[in-house]
Amino acid sequence: MFDNKKVAFYTLGCKLNFSETSTIGRQLVNIGFTKTEFEKKADLYVINTCSVTENANRECRRIIRKAKKNSPEAFIVVTGCFAQLKPKEISDIEGVDMVLGANEKFNLPKLLTDLKTLETTQVHGCEINDLDYFSSYSLTDRTRSFMKIQDGCDYPCTYCTIPLARGKSRCDSIDNIIENANDIADKGIKEIVITGVNIGEFKDKNDNRNFSDLIKELDKLERIERYRISSIEPNLISDEVIKLVKNSEKFMPHFHIPMQSGSDIVLGKMKRRYQTKLYRTKIEKIVSEVKDVCIGADVIVGFPGETNEEFDKTLNFIKDLPLSYLHVFTYSERENTPAIDMDGVVSKSDRADRSKQLRILSNKLQRAFYEKYLDTEHTALFEQENKEGYLFGFTDNYIKIKIPFQSTICRTKKQVKLIAIDDDGIMKAELL
Repeated sequence: MFDNKKVAFYTLGCKLNFSETSTIGRQLVNIGFTKTEFEKKADLYVINTCSVTENANRECRRIIRKAKKNSPEAFIVVTGCFAQLKPKEISDIEGVDMVLGANEKFNLPKLLTDLKTLETTQVHGCEINDLDYFSSYSLTDRTRSFMKIQDGCDYPCTYCTIPLARGKSRCDSIDNIIENANDIADKGIKEIVITGVNIGEFKDKNDNRNFSDLIKELDKLERIERYRISSIEPNLISDEVIKLVKNSEKFMPHFHIPMQSGSDIVLGKMKRRYQTKLYRTKIEKIVSEVKDVCIGADVIVGFPGETNEEFDKTLNFIKDLPLSYLHVFTYSERENTPAIDMDGVVSKSDRADRSKQLRILSNKLQRAFYEKYLDTEHTALFEQENKEGYLFGFTDNYIKIKIPFQSTICRTKKQVKLIAIDDDGIMKAELL
């Protein structure tokens, strides 16, 4: 029925969303669709949304309008976290034909009967506590794959909508994850990024083996050359996980560890499950154990109750830690979260100023980290993209590098020497 029909995708938000979009794409290709770029005309557009920030919600509306402008007669499906939280709101947006909640996103092939645009938007959803688990992994990038091992979260942070959008923590089985990793290896992909909402909570759904058990099993696979652990909570990084990464040739020396604040007062208001002492201890242990490690952190600025004094604590805490880069998020009020009713609201101008300060600090941290490795040798995995005559890649410890473009080494792993930091902040390298 859908032979010669074109489908285009747009993904907002996290790596987990990208893994799920890729899986939906494979499902639709299996029933006849041909994938095309979002900017081009298509018969079907699938928009996978995020709900983490207010900006993500606005971006969703912009993308829907853009799809309709590309192809006025196209059938438009909206899914993802925003769709789970606000199905009625999305269904009222002009041009949307179908809204799929968290459970239904993987049922799209069954729900599509034709591509006739609808006068009344179809909404398919379920209660958040009734969600199943569905495996997913991305194959859109021939260099690396984002592989989901876990979904949902049991950590009710006061600012976060993720538990409302994705439900309670649910995990895959190690056996199925290994099968997915082998499928990824069959496509010639060299690197897997292990992703989920709260991967440190991983417990095999069949036998309760934990995250370190998963690492051990993945490490045995010969055909995958590199793994990266995506964002993992500091209180869930066990000594065993650190030891396994330290001794592994496949798990890269790279951690991304959410901090959110360097103020114990603000961390308490956020209901984070650690304070700064634990965070510092964990970072220092990793740096002492894992050679050449790169450590990134998430930070939220402008949370209610973050006075100038508390923000300065965050600033000084970060300066005093061996971090390599930051992901900075400006707090935005989200409906149905406890934080929206908290006292001590920070003005929008102060939020913007604090965000700017931390982004400047992040650039300094990254440059200092890069400078530390000038004139050293590393293994790098190169991408496919040829941009302005350069080929880009990442070292084992997540330094972004570039060399003059050579098609023969796309998607290959090579030894390089890091020689200079260019004006764009990317490390120049030379092949060895």
